[in-house]
Amino acid sequence: MAGFEDFEGIEAASDFSPGAQVPLSGSGGQTAATQALASAAYRDGGFEKFLKANEGASLKPPRLSLFEPNLGEAFSRAVQVRLLGGARGALIQSFGIEPQTVVEHCLAATRIRKDRDTKLTVIMVIFGLLFLPGTLLWLLAFQLRRMIAGAQDKRMGAFGMAAMVALGGLAVLFMLKLPFDGVLAYYLRGMLIAPVIGWLWAKQVCERTAKMLRGQWEQLLGGGGLGAKIPEAVPQDPGDAGAERIRLGLAKLRAEQASNLVYYAGPKGILGMGTRWGSWQLAEELVPKDPESEINPFRSWDVVRAIYDQLRMLERSPLHTGGFPKPSVRHWIVSPIAEGASSVSRPEGQEVEGYRIKDFEIQRICNEQQFGSGNRHYLGVQFVLWDGQLVITLMITVTVLHHTLRIEVTGHALGPVHGLFFDKPKAKTKTVSKGVKFWETKTVNQPLVETQEVVRLAARAPLTWFPPVLDFLGGKMTLPEPFGLRHAWADKPWRHRFMADDALRAATPVLRVVHAAALRVLEENGCNTDQFGARSNALSGSIPAVEPKKADVYDA
Repeated sequence: MAGFEDFEGIEAASDFSPGAQVPLSGSGGQTAATQALASAAYRDGGFEKFLKANEGASLKPPRLSLFEPNLGEAFSRAVQVRLLGGARGALIQSFGIEPQTVVEHCLAATRIRKDRDTKLTVIMVIFGLLFLPGTLLWLLAFQLRRMIAGAQDKRMGAFGMAAMVALGGLAVLFMLKLPFDGVLAYYLRGMLIAPVIGWLWAKQVCERTAKMLRGQWEQLLGGGGLGAKIPEAVPQDPGDAGAERIRLGLAKLRAEQASNLVYYAGPKGILGMGTRWGSWQLAEELVPKDPESEINPFRSWDVVRAIYDQLRMLERSPLHTGGFPKPSVRHWIVSPIAEGASSVSRPEGQEVEGYRIKDFEIQRICNEQQFGSGNRHYLGVQFVLWDGQLVITLMITVTVLHHTLRIEVTGHALGPVHGLFFDKPKAKTKTVSKGVKFWETKTVNQPLVETQEVVRLAARAPLTWFPPVLDFLGGKMTLPEPFGLRHAWADKPWRHRFMADDALRAATPVLRVVHAAALRVLEENGCNTDQFGARSNALSGSIPAVEPKKADVYDA
């Protein structure tokens, strides 16, 4: 991949694979959300609606609109550079999807377009470079048309149409009334005709590729789950540096996805998990059961460990019903960042191994960093539902300040991928009036690749081997920061009734399991649990009627 640099600092901790392998995307990560995001790499057309789906995404304006990328080209390029680039910043975990699968499909779509651009480059050399003056005249005409009508508009208006007709008339007059004879006259005539012949050939190449890309697009959204074919990611020899960089980039992506460090950005919630919609707190004084004795010394980690053991059995039920699927129960370290932060950084040091905070450091944070600055420990139970469309995370933290034990449970919900990603390819048709029965209409098929699109692809083809130059001339997509594939395009879950119900229903049993485990630890260590039990019963009675709130937006 052009523009990728060697990765530094990726040792055995992040290179989990035994050697050069073909990355397989047909694994368990093929969910609806993953496939919807991956389908963007194969799409065509403009991306105005796509940019509206996320206010943080933008497009750098092109210097020449003839080189402007379409949606699939811009998305594939942006994702590859952001997730595999040698100088890329830290990523936010994508819960509910496999980001590696999305990147692999971006690589596969780029390879398909690269094969097309190779053929178009040959056509440009034969029919364009050898007849360069005529090619430049044709490109100038199409550039003028795009300037008059806009990159996406098909109609130029009366002035634009008159200008194009005038230019065409001058070209025909020039061919008929040449002031030269001999070989030069034939060449001058040929320089206007040869690009047209090349365009016809290029049109066939573009249509075949467009059908292939649209086929992948439709199969992904149809649940086909086809794996991405990226043979360029397999080193062919020990000196194949490009394939090795891709392989290491994918290994780094997998390691960062498995990190247990997340970031809390104020009203934005925990990045990757969604905003905090509910909070329940159990806080009472630690009093010995026997007034003549003292409480057995215990630490916050002892309570957290007991809660962890009980949460792992959430899928068990006394009744033979559907119930909970097996949840993911993990220890998390939450690091605070500013709401408008443009980047995050991964910690380094002896407490970190392969982007993960080590166990001894997790215990230390849990027991010691409960007040003031610094990272905080949370125990999280996460449900990935609706084929990755809904991610429910309940975070538990235990703190002890003076004689007060506080157990707080907060609910986070990450909604479905924006509906724009689920639009399937549509046949290009047009409704027109019939010639004789003009009061009736008929639907006619339009070309899959239009004339101006063929010219755009042919003009871009020779520059695809120089991506920075193409980005400079045609512009590029800028992704929102801090970037994570899943949360960047997530919608609100509360607009979907069943998803909202699932998020609300998960809170009650989790809260009761947490309280039961904590009360057992308190009793084992000689604490009076009467106040804790009364408070727990009050919370259990009120939580079934809970409604989603903006818990991180304080009215103060």
